[in-house]
Amino acid sequence: MTRRQRYYPVLGGGLLVVAVQVVLSATEATYYMTQITMSAYYVLVVIGLCLLMGYAGQVSLGQAGFFAIGGYTAAVLTTRNLLAYRDTPLIAWCRSLGLVVERRDLYGADILSFSPWLAFGAALLLTGLIAFLIGLPVLRLKGHYLAMATLGIGLIVYRVVLGAPLFGQADGISNVPPFRLADGVEVNGRPAFRVQNYYMAWVMVLAAMVLAVNLVHSRVGRALRSIHQNEEAAHSLGVNTYRYKLGTFILSALFAAAGGVFLTHYNGSIGPSEATVMKSVRYVAIVAVGGMANLWGALIMGVVLNFLSLRGVFGTYDDAVFGAILIAMMLFAPQGLLRRPEWRAVWSLVFRRSHG
Repeated sequence: MTRRQRYYPVLGGGLLVVAVQVVLSATEATYYMTQITMSAYYVLVVIGLCLLMGYAGQVSLGQAGFFAIGGYTAAVLTTRNLLAYRDTPLIAWCRSLGLVVERRDLYGADILSFSPWLAFGAALLLTGLIAFLIGLPVLRLKGHYLAMATLGIGLIVYRVVLGAPLFGQADGISNVPPFRLADGVEVNGRPAFRVQNYYMAWVMVLAAMVLAVNLVHSRVGRALRSIHQNEEAAHSLGVNTYRYKLGTFILSALFAAAGGVFLTHYNGSIGPSEATVMKSVRYVAIVAVGGMANLWGALIMGVVLNFLSLRGVFGTYDDAVFGAILIAMMLFAPQGLLRRPEWRAVWSLVFRRSHG
């Protein structure tokens, strides 16, 4: 595959995004865009996890924790009222740099809080630091030991956000302001911004896919594949396996945190349900059904399954469905549903016709 051919799926994905928007607008079904937009932010987590599991060969059951760290960091910083400290040198300096913004809440009261841009940077920085500190010891483990360790990380994050008053405990944090990216362009869930937010979310997803595709086809990607196939052999050939695994672990955590930040601003709130273990199991199930080393398969299944879940198709059996999907994939299609021989034949036929 040439360098140009790598980006054909990205172009096709962009055209599909536009086609979906046109069809939904023409049929006056734009309300579906809300769930599709939310699915896009969850897909950011799936892309990062696909890199970690499918290419670095590391199983993580703590991605929901990183998602929550990003979302809660943004929520705390953008809702904390600093009005009582507005005359202090530090806040005055932050205001001069545009790092602190003044606004009104839903009840008309004045609020002085940190800018969403600063909160976004802080969320990524904090998540990256936590992933680094956790990854240093944890990534020396293998197999089910690694899975149990990352599961423990997710449980810790869940209990912290559920029990700490700073994070709103069981109620979570609400009244999170929109993330203003430019004049007239902001991340929020209001109906008037529905189409705009739909496109912004998918631009982020396609940009993440470009980054991931470039990584997979780079020297780093080749090193990750060698680690996945045989870590001992890769190490004997001079590949710094620990460094590559740690870097991919941090990158996957940053993808999750970014999804958490933007979904929090889009919903205007975040709750402890985003940090549950079943959320992490859901992400693993989506990667498994899409294909462990199949970025586009993971993206497709991430959109489909999250959309169905958000629409309430699975009802009260939502968690049970994703658990069953994960078990079924491990038993009958460990390489992923979209990597079954039948699908491979279809993809190869389509690819030959498009380049014939």
